[in-house]
Parts: sequence; structure tokens; C-alpha cells
Amino acid sequence: MTDRRLLPANGRVAAAHLKGQVEATAFVEGTPARIAVAVADLWRSPGGRRDRQLLLGDAVTVYERYEGFAYVQAAKDDYVGYVAEGDLGPADAAPTHWVAVPGSQAYPEPDMKVPQVMDLPFGAHVSVVTHQPKFFETADGYYIPKPHLWPIDKRFADPVTAAQLMFGAPYLWGGNTARGIDCSGLVQGALLAAGIKAPADSDQQEVLGHEIPEAEPLMRGDLLFWKGHVAMVVDPDVILHANAHHMAVAYEPLDKAILRIEAQGDGPVTHRRRLG
Repeated sequence: MTDRRLLPANGRVAAAHLKGQVEATAFVEGTPARIAVAVADLWRSPGGRRDRQLLLGDAVTVYERYEGFAYVQAAKDDYVGYVAEGDLGPADAAPTHWVAVPGSQAYPEPDMKVPQVMDLPFGAHVSVVTHQPKFFETADGYYIPKPHLWPIDKRFADPVTAAQLMFGAPYLWGGNTARGIDCSGLVQGALLAAGIKAPADSDQQEVLGHEIPEAEPLMRGDLLFWKGHVAMVVDPDVILHANAHHMAVAYEPLDKAILRIEAQGDGPVTHRRRLG
């Protein structure tokens, strides 16, 4: 069965490379764009259920613009869905830096005392054009504090350290930021921050790395999967995960989590994956 989350086809339009494989009124190459707002909801249908969120600077291919919405596919994980058409901007300025702290601000001038223009999430990408003493100026004319940005090729050595920046963030289904995040959003963001390509949803993430035999001890950075849930191992006895029980990103003793999740009817651990 084809995964509709990764298939750029909605009946009206489809990606040109799918011609002969799916039915559509038109087959198009698509046009490049980037997310131009801090956070854009990616919906399953126009204005419907949120599947995921895209962040400032994320590259997308636009296959259709339809009644104020755009049908897109994200470059970072191939996820398909609808965003508000107004959330898109041109793809001409390639990102040079990214936000490597839980959150930052974009200012209209290099002064932290003026009201910010935009709150920026961890993982947002920007194009820096000039350096001020304490700020970077972006191609959009915004100013961002220098300590909050890393060069595009600088990454976390450890994805767990990146995930720990989200500790205490509220749980949000389909969320991808410190303002609201879910289990797979936490894992994807942490892995991307460490330079590891990662799918968006937990069932897709089950193929990452290699399977860990039951008898093999767990290590920092291992991933544990339940039905519809993923957690990251901090040490052999503790996991970090965004979960609806705490309604937040929380640390939890591994044994306690396994018992609790099984007791609530979501079954035992289904996969143990190591990325290295």
C-alpha cells in the first residue's frame, strides 16, 4: 500500500514522476518555495487535521495552489500536505544558519529592546547576509542574536542533548516546536539537529538504524517504539519522550514507562533501534 503521507498526489494534481502510477487531472513538476513564517501547520486536507508542522526556511515543492492553500511536499522528510498559501515565500535565498537553541527572536533592527517581529523555533533556518556586533542580519531584513544561530553545517554531536533542550515543552499532536511537540516531532528534530536524516512520524522512524536484540543493553540515543509512540533512551534506565500522560516532554524511568504504557492498553515495546 502506498503511504499517502509520502505520495504527492491529491486527485487534482500529482507530481510528474508519478504519471502512469496514479490518477490525476494534471501532472506537474512543482515549483520550489520555502516556509516564510516561524511555524506552519501541515494539514492532511485544507484547514483540516494537522499532521505535522514545518519551520521557517524549510524547503518545499509546491504542486498546487488552491483556494488559499498550497499542496506541498517537504524536502527534509518528503511529507505531503497542505499549508496556508500565505506561509510560503520564495526559495531564492538558501539558508546559511539555523536556530540551535530552544527558541529565538527576529528583530526589525539590531536592538534586543525593540519588539520582536517573530519568535523563532529550534531548527528554523535563515539566510544570513551581514554580521553586526551582536546580531546576524538575514536576507529578510531581520536581526537575530548571534549566540542563537549556528552555521548550517554545524550539528549536535549527540541527538539526546538536542532532545533535552525540549524538556518541559507541552505535548501537542503533530507539533514540532518547544511551544508544542509530540513524540515523533521530538525525535525527528533531535536527529536532524545531529545531522541524521529522519522521517516525521513514529511508524516511519521504526526503520532507522538497526534492530537491537532483547538481550543487548540499551545505550544513550537508542530509540524505543510502542504502537504509535517513540521514546529516546537517555541512559539504560531513563527515557525522554513527549507523551500524553505527562502532556509534556518528560524524563521517565524505563521500567515504569514500560509497565504504564502496557497497562493503559498500548502494548509492550515493539522495536529497539540503534542509530550508530
